[in-house]
Amino acid sequence: MSGTSIRALAALPGEVVGAPETAGQAGGQHRADQIAELRAKMAALGGEVAPRPVEDTGTLAIAGPLSLILPNGGLPRQAVTQVSDTPALVVELIARAVADGGRAGVVGWPELSYAAIEAEGLERVITVPEPGIEDLAVAGVLAEGLDLVVLRARVPLELTPVRARPLLARLRKGNAALACVNVAVPSPALGLSGAITGFHGIGRGTGRITGIDMQVRAERKGMRPASTTVTLGRERAQTSVGKRAKLRAVP
Repeated sequence: MSGTSIRALAALPGEVVGAPETAGQAGGQHRADQIAELRAKMAALGGEVAPRPVEDTGTLAIAGPLSLILPNGGLPRQAVTQVSDTPALVVELIARAVADGGRAGVVGWPELSYAAIEAEGLERVITVPEPGIEDLAVAGVLAEGLDLVVLRARVPLELTPVRARPLLARLRKGNAALACVNVAVPSPALGLSGAITGFHGIGRGTGRITGIDMQVRAERKGMRPASTTVTLGRERAQTSVGKRAKLRAVP
């Protein structure tokens, strides 16, 4: 699946030329076909992943420094985590989720770079860079069969309880953790924000970036906020240079 993207739901019922009833039927069939394609991709993805033991079925484990501030050491499954629009933080969550055999999906973020994710992990990532206005439906389908789904809107979007209900229903039907970026849902289970605070590898006008420092803060109702500084990039650059040379960013 490395380097593969799914261009889902390009044509909508309202965009089909013809009589209103015929157009609606044709658009609905097209949407059903492409959702079926998404399900087939997830089924193929699941067939390649060996079952792994899960210590806490209600939590998607996130290894590394982030586990120190996340409740139960990970993201809550069947629930929404509100994440700041920080690409480095989101990519770190994806990389940690797929490193242990998990499966992830990203909806609506065509410019996101996956270069920091190991090649083996990229095989377990499905991307839908341009979902159109059906982004919530696509995220809901992916949430039924993956471990982590990232849903991002280009501009801030606040969902009403009525509009969020179908997405949350599908989320509860599966076992995924849903990370929403620029998409606000009523009463998210967790809030996670990140801010870049420093860089490594750059001297006085020379060198290249080998790592970044990021301040991460986690907030959950009923718990005191927790924060930590995470250094990304340096460890992978030193231990897996050969593998990184084989990576291809997913468009």
